Amino acid sequence: MRRTVQIILLGLLASVFVDATAAEKLSRKQRKELLEVQESYAATLRWVGIQDALSFIDPEYRKAHPLTELELSRYDQVKVSGYRERDASALPNGTAERRMEVNVVNQNTQSERTIVVRETWRWDKERKRWWQTSGLPDLWPER
Repeated sequence: MRRTVQIILLGLLASVFVDATAAEKLSRKQRKELLEVQESYAATLRWVGIQDALSFIDPEYRKAHPLTELELSRYDQVKVSGYRERDASALPNGTAERRMEVNVVNQNTQSERTIVVRETWRWDKERKRWWQTSGLPDLWPER
């Protein structure tokens, strides 16, 4: 029992060290800009719409994963009613990741459901901005 507790504590300390080391790779300005762009992205998804949220998605990702008209029309049938962060972390490679709890209302049935999505963000050195690299949230996960 005591050995198990020691191993768990050692694992926790190691994960805290890794998170602290990863966070140090981002400058204060980059962290501030990341928070601002993430807040803006969440507000856009919630209050404006999917078409405008596409401007936050990495152009390379959009090129590799273009949305069809059918996919865009599916997004038009739902409304994001809540978009809350569950947890976030900076990764050692300079990217950031966060898990979001998303409340979605079907516009036709007015039924609401909650899903959890994972976002990844990368810093673009050339454009000096953050891009979301995991695409629009999958609001219809397989059950």
